[in-house]
Amino acid sequence: MTDPAALPLPEEIALFPLNGALLLPRGELPLNIFEPRYLAMVDDALRGDRMIGMIQPRMADRETVGDVAPLFGVGCAGRITSFAETGDGRYLMTLTGVSRFALRDETGLHNGYRRARVDWSGFAHDRQSQHGLELDRVRLKNLLAAYFKQHGIDCDWGYVDGAADEKLINCLSMICPFDAAEKQALLEAPCCNARAAQFMAMLELAVKAGGCCGGHCH
Repeated sequence: MTDPAALPLPEEIALFPLNGALLLPRGELPLNIFEPRYLAMVDDALRGDRMIGMIQPRMADRETVGDVAPLFGVGCAGRITSFAETGDGRYLMTLTGVSRFALRDETGLHNGYRRARVDWSGFAHDRQSQHGLELDRVRLKNLLAAYFKQHGIDCDWGYVDGAADEKLINCLSMICPFDAAEKQALLEAPCCNARAAQFMAMLELAVKAGGCCGGHCH
């Protein structure tokens, strides 16, 4: 696989607005693509730099649908690192996170999907792995056990024990069913240490609330 830190970052990228979907640098996000405009988006990406920008629509405006739904100001771009086409015309693929970006301005529709100019300058450290988080693994596992039980989620505890700190926190942040605003807060955390602290606080609040994250039941 091409080293994400060596990839050039384009000034303009395709946008895939998807509520509740979180991609983080070096994280892996599986996607099932079936809408014609997003099939076209993937086709274009595969012919080019394989980059797609994941970004969330704003929850406050979720009644606004289609091509004008307002978006959060920060997303994360990923590179298509696996791809398969199904017999019924869907695409199954994985995006591997490269870097977050700040949304500058949209450039209109291309083949039915949205594109935008973006600014990478605030996220230069996204392209280097972060070490030395010194997670409190005992506290984390206790909170995860309670949280996963509340939500009926199975856990591979061997992975939790063996994964590096950054990979673990990013993976857990992506898969836990937090609401859109909470996912956005994890995305916009200034560094992985801050994300880890925020994630642990969210877990603790959710467990104390009896399975409601930030006061919003799932």
